[in-house]
Amino acid sequence: MSKLAALDDLLELYYQLNYHQNPDIFQRLQDVQAWQKTRMQSTHLRQFSEKHNIIMSEYFLNRLYGGSDFDALAGQIARLMKYAHKAEKLIPENAIKTGTSGVSLAILAVQLDEQVAMQLLKDYHPHEKLTDEMMRLTYLKLDQGQQRLQQLDLLDQLGLSLDKYMRSFMVYTAFKMCKGAASKYNFQVMYEFMQDGFLAMKPLKSAEKFVKDFTAVERQIIHQVHAADPNPFQYQ
Repeated sequence: MSKLAALDDLLELYYQLNYHQNPDIFQRLQDVQAWQKTRMQSTHLRQFSEKHNIIMSEYFLNRLYGGSDFDALAGQIARLMKYAHKAEKLIPENAIKTGTSGVSLAILAVQLDEQVAMQLLKDYHPHEKLTDEMMRLTYLKLDQGQQRLQQLDLLDQLGLSLDKYMRSFMVYTAFKMCKGAASKYNFQVMYEFMQDGFLAMKPLKSAEKFVKDFTAVERQIIHQVHAADPNPFQYQ
């Protein structure tokens, strides 16, 4: 079986999401993602403001939580599958596994946020500005707690993999050697997705620690939502 087969399965899941065929869901999804990013910036202000964390925090918000160019990235991954046998010779196996984990997390984030967007469309006017209270009630109604916790568990695993595999000089050297081919065959978006990950890791002593600090706070937020805290998105 191809080492890239998991990516093929993820793409199939991604293209089955409702927002691809429904502009109202797409617009509300964008609203939810914008609210999520603003909320996370506020919740994690102290961690994200530390100098060595700034680039990684931007990668988190703009890449792993539904970046605006994810459709383009998905399209390039789909094209890559046509050349899977060649790509597997160029890209180290551990880099493939780690990259697949990152893509999986990005798709899961979109999947969960799409559920929120669809529920909001049922309960509120489609152009009503999102508020913390609307989001709190919607999270409670959907009862996504276990899925969100699973998302954080996967994120913890990704942090461990980043430290274990992606700090290798050999892996990074092999990756840089692919730059010319990425440009020649129009895979720049995919290359930049991975390159941004390497650059975000560089100032960190440990990607695993950054991720665990982040997920610890997010788990507390999830607990507060489902404990009926009236202000669950505030964290001290």
